Amino acid sequence: MTAPRRSNAVLAAFSGPCLPLAAFGVALPVTLPEFYATHVGLELGVVAAVFMAVRLIDIAFDPFIGWGMDRTRTRLGRYRPWIAASVPILMLAALMMFVMVGPGAPPAYLFAWLLVLYLGFSIGTLAQLGWASVLAPQYDQRSRVYGWWQIFNIIGVILILVLPTVVIQTGLGDYADGVRIMGWAIVAALPLTFGLAFLAVPEPVNPGAPPHGGVSAYLALFRLKTVRKLLAADLLLGVAPGITGALVFFFFGWIKGYGHAEASLLMLVYFVAGLFGAPIWTWLAVRIGKDRALAVSSLIFAAAYVGATLLPGGNFVLSLAAMFVAGLPYAANLLLLRAMMADAGDEVRLETGVDRTGLMFSILSATTKLGHVFALVPYALLQAVGFRPDAMQGGNSPQALLALQVLFIAVPAVLMVAAAWVLRGYPLTPARHDAIRAALDARDGAPA
Repeated sequence: MTAPRRSNAVLAAFSGPCLPLAAFGVALPVTLPEFYATHVGLELGVVAAVFMAVRLIDIAFDPFIGWGMDRTRTRLGRYRPWIAASVPILMLAALMMFVMVGPGAPPAYLFAWLLVLYLGFSIGTLAQLGWASVLAPQYDQRSRVYGWWQIFNIIGVILILVLPTVVIQTGLGDYADGVRIMGWAIVAALPLTFGLAFLAVPEPVNPGAPPHGGVSAYLALFRLKTVRKLLAADLLLGVAPGITGALVFFFFGWIKGYGHAEASLLMLVYFVAGLFGAPIWTWLAVRIGKDRALAVSSLIFAAAYVGATLLPGGNFVLSLAAMFVAGLPYAANLLLLRAMMADAGDEVRLETGVDRTGLMFSILSATTKLGHVFALVPYALLQAVGFRPDAMQGGNSPQALLALQVLFIAVPAVLMVAAAWVLRGYPLTPARHDAIRAALDARDGAPA
């Protein structure tokens, strides 16, 4: 006997909350920094400083949230109460960050509501990731669950990226109006998608004693080679797309000569390619293991990304094709790293008898967010070399434009190659995980 194979309908309902969460996920590194630097009128350095400060505070929240999830015992399950708690927080934050803000808002406004947004975002994403880990305990089926999760993430990204462009192209308003409509769409989607998942998706509970050990248990996880390699790879893979997202409008506008709508379309094609790529990486993970599939995708991304960004501007159709190729590996790092951390949670539960899944995902979330903090450093560097995003054409120096190209092209490619190198010798192979699951099933009295 085996654990039940979840139906596509269940996995679709479970993945539904990814639509608004992914909208936040792309807005935080891409839309909101640029929006607050141009429409609201805050200086680039101020925007970078506020986002970095809130990220660092938010990173400190995550272990406490993960620890709380691991200790939660209710008749509704371990993760569902946290899912429910995140919805009103995220709705309020979306309203204030996207809709209510206007030109001239002070940095304190951005700081306060960004902090609220990150708190709700952390609760929602950690709860969903922990929930995914118990839906399918087997190595290959877990890849399938996170594959669905990532596909819906990409759909959410595509839908939210389309909105501002549709608003502009249909004459409904300008870019600022598009961002406000983006906020209203998130507010509407949150209760619908989270409610469906809450009602339609089961939540199995792992046996085991309540977590104990406090800070010492948290630090003990870093002694595991599996965890250290996952965190190092996640940090590198978080910084690379974070830099791309933070600078994408500046790069395509100043270097390639494309407008905001064209740059948004290039990003849209990039993410659409991720939809086609997600099943490929899930399939490859089953064939060669998640760690090897992730390393392969990282190397392919580095090569395709450099090729796409070095193409000269002016041929928009060619740029679209190149961005599609570059986007094929996009889905791999998010879905595979989270499936790999769920596997590592099984290893920890076998060794300690305690389910620390929530805490482990909080560590992974912290490194992802730390990567996004580092991804904002280019804002400060560009300001230091005199780059001005609101300058008229010809108003930026050749040195500033060269710095923009180096940061956008070379740095992400180097980081992706480094991530592939870090994954060498990854210890939790498919065979090792099968042995762990067999031992857990024998100890817990579950079907082998």
